[in-house]
Amino acid sequence: MVSVTTGVALLRWPLVSAVLMFFASTLNIKLRKSDYAGLAIITSVAGMAAACWFATGLLGITLVEIAAVWNYIKDVMVEVMQQTPPEWPMVVT
Repeated sequence: MVSVTTGVALLRWPLVSAVLMFFASTLNIKLRKSDYAGLAIITSVAGMAAACWFATGLLGITLVEIAAVWNYIKDVMVEVMQQTPPEWPMVVT
């Protein structure tokens, strides 16, 4: 029964992530009013994670594609750093 419920919830990811964003926003407001700044930051991070999950799902971006983009960025940065002169960065006085 739990696997069926989990499957239905995962199939409805836009609804789940929207609810998570709403709860994070509501908790963030209440925690900031109650002077619980640490917990408010945690709920803000949870809300941002839910928003990213929602956006990547709508765009059809998977973790495999994110890993491929990250590897490409890493390769480009390594190539750029290999082409920099050894005396870089210079301190201008």
